[in-house]
Amino acid sequence: MRWQIKYALEKFARPGRSTAEHVEGDLIKVVTQNQPDVLAAISPDDTIDEAIAIRYREQFPELDFLCGYRASCVWEGSAIQYLEENRVGWGNLGTLCSAALEGNATSASHKAYKFSDRLLRQAVRVVQVVREFDRVHRVSLKGGGTLRIGMIAEYEPTADTVRSLWERFGPVDVVWNINPNSKPTDEAIDAGRELGCEVLKWDELKVLMRIS
Repeated sequence: MRWQIKYALEKFARPGRSTAEHVEGDLIKVVTQNQPDVLAAISPDDTIDEAIAIRYREQFPELDFLCGYRASCVWEGSAIQYLEENRVGWGNLGTLCSAALEGNATSASHKAYKFSDRLLRQAVRVVQVVREFDRVHRVSLKGGGTLRIGMIAEYEPTADTVRSLWERFGPVDVVWNINPNSKPTDEAIDAGRELGCEVLKWDELKVLMRIS
């Protein structure tokens, strides 16, 4: 049994409404009173692409949720699209825990980026949103402009956080600090300018979308 499976089972062994048991391989079953049981695969991968998502669903046809256990796990947009089209939820262990309690595992998405993704799709000036990664969106605007937006959920992003996003995912027009309880440091803003992008909060991003 992988260590990720053991830690996931230990998480559900703590006092709470949900319990979990190992089924086989990377598959566990999460049981919550008055909610549907959830069959979840616990992936050890640092990056989850479409091939990995397909493999898990073929291995476990009744899969409800795919969990990227590692905190560093990155989800490619093609994997997200495949899972959502096939009614399989996706995200980290925290997302799985919440989804099991709420009874929406098959439609759940990574809780760190869910609200921000929705904000972009509901913005008045947005015509199309293409999700390249869990935290990188290419947004087409009514004025004809396009913005490639990278999301950072960390509290008070630093210059290193901004540079790491750029190095991992390529050039972006905007680094969006999506944590509602923080703001980017001056060093992060300066690092963005050096790279050729802006580091913004949501209100500032809305203004930029109106003029782009």
